[in-house]
Amino acid sequence: MEILYALEEVDKVANQILDKATSRTFLFYGKVGAGKTTLIKALASHLEVTDTINSPTFSLVNEHVTASGDKLFHFDLYRIKDVEEALDIGIEDYLDSGAWIFIEWPDKVVSLLADSFHKIEITHQDSGQRLLKLSTHKL
Repeated sequence: MEILYALEEVDKVANQILDKATSRTFLFYGKVGAGKTTLIKALASHLEVTDTINSPTFSLVNEHVTASGDKLFHFDLYRIKDVEEALDIGIEDYLDSGAWIFIEWPDKVVSLLADSFHKIEITHQDSGQRLLKLSTHKL
């Protein structure tokens, strides 16, 4: 699925993504400033996360809870050097938890995924819009 959208349409896009979701694991790809965290905030809002969503740039992972009690783990793995660093923070436990998993900069941990996941690629267009490509991968 491909969606071309303006930033003010991100809530509608988040709703479309969740309507198509067959997995709770989402991998976000895109350059710095592409809109990954903005989209994650909108997704979390639709999942009724009640606290503030910020990128876990330095903490690597933030834990949130939805209104229904489901956990949501938001990772920003930009600063990790290799899969060993992800293993050191116990990423496998998070991945196996059944929670919503949103991972920015996931390249180094894809090999750890045991279930299906959604890949979201966001590119900033010259027009100011974003192009989102959503694909589903089954392992």
